[in-house]
Amino acid sequence: MNKHFTQMRPLFLGMITLAILIFSHQQPLSATPATTEGGVVRRVNVPYTSAQVGDPDGIPVPERAIFWFGEVGPTTSNYTDVRVIYNDAQLHVTAHVFDRLLRYDTSPAASDLDQWDAVSLYLHTNGNSGSTPTNQSYRFVAQFNFNEARSNYEAAYRGNGSGWAAANVDFETVDGWQGAGPNDDQIDRGWNVTFRIPFSSLGLSGPPSNGTIWGFALVVHDRDTANGSPPIPNQIWPEAMNANQPGSWAQLRFGIPTYSPPLSTPAGEVIIRDGTNGTVKDAQVGGNANCGIPPMSNGGQFWPQWGSINYAGTDFALYMNIQNQWNLGDANCFSKYYITFPLQALPSNKVIRSATLVITQFGNANQGGQYPDPPEPSLLQVLTVDEDWQENSITWNNAPMAVENISFTEIGVMAPGSPQIARELDVSRAVAQAYAQGQPLRLALYSADGELHSGKYFRASDVDVASARPTLIVRLGDAAPPTDWAYLPIVR
Repeated sequence: MNKHFTQMRPLFLGMITLAILIFSHQQPLSATPATTEGGVVRRVNVPYTSAQVGDPDGIPVPERAIFWFGEVGPTTSNYTDVRVIYNDAQLHVTAHVFDRLLRYDTSPAASDLDQWDAVSLYLHTNGNSGSTPTNQSYRFVAQFNFNEARSNYEAAYRGNGSGWAAANVDFETVDGWQGAGPNDDQIDRGWNVTFRIPFSSLGLSGPPSNGTIWGFALVVHDRDTANGSPPIPNQIWPEAMNANQPGSWAQLRFGIPTYSPPLSTPAGEVIIRDGTNGTVKDAQVGGNANCGIPPMSNGGQFWPQWGSINYAGTDFALYMNIQNQWNLGDANCFSKYYITFPLQALPSNKVIRSATLVITQFGNANQGGQYPDPPEPSLLQVLTVDEDWQENSITWNNAPMAVENISFTEIGVMAPGSPQIARELDVSRAVAQAYAQGQPLRLALYSADGELHSGKYFRASDVDVASARPTLIVRLGDAAPPTDWAYLPIVR
């Protein structure tokens, strides 16, 4: 449409200015995913990278958002770390599946790929909504294999309004494994698969705009015997996911949201640490700094014991290690950290202007250079959880899943003999969310690091020196008065 602009006549009665009273009590944007009748909707905020698959270093591993689900052992239960990132061309989703026995079909058929060790990835490009799969719903299946061409181990499906139909949707997968080898009864560690989904295959000319939300879900399929008996239940994420109901899936948000507090004037800050403004619970799960070996009996039986280690009441509870790695051969060294801050010390009716979690780093893996590979910096991720837990019973297997990833912070390596360093992590959105809901601040710290010796060591809340304990600093504000008057010129 052409827009025509006319010049104002030189002769007119004048400009009439009306003062219009407008009560504009602006509310801040929600800091949390929407909730459903079944509880909170899990969300993955996906970072963007300009890197391409063909670049010398490929798609960066530590920069990927991470989440997890499932359990490690003791026999047929599988645990999965999932890493997600996107660039201008593709969505990249990688699943690292802890799997005790690897099985794949040497004569695969597209119709039963999910009857062996496989992962199904679900996407709905119109949000996590709807009661049936539509033409905006996609299912991508990738079965593990040894060294055969991948094309026979991939299949795509698209919704048709009532279910799923095989579809010619271009995508690719890359897989790997760690262990004794597939299709035998020797104990393995697991396998991984990366889905590369071109946006063009989904009818898009490029990546979705920042803030776009898709429906997102995963299913891990497992088979431990040649004949598939007894069958092993699927591991699903999110926990209430129904493959035929996109409204039951999680959210995939493109881009990392920032926290923008409502207008306010400074009103001081509150410091919370164990012994100051409350009791802070924290716990390590996983391998800690010693890869879980001393707590496990019989020289360290990974599958029957590792997932159930609890460190309460031991010297290992005085510090924490946050560590991950691409190679599942070192899975017993993976470590997460959980911490809960009470927020009763925060006065009512305040604005959360910002909040910082301060943790004290005193070392890192291979700090003394005992091993050939040097330690690498880490990109620490802060995630929220919505379930309570207890220090004397939390383990890798029963620890809460993440609700949403909040922030990324680079943590450097320390030279031998270096003084400890206070590291600051942004938790503003998480605090604002918990404060608005009247809940404690429940966090999990983990990383998507891929390199060997990625572990970073920090003091825990049980240490004697109070200043070295994890500390939450919350900067408060008084809400600014609403804008009452707006002057709108009207020209005749």
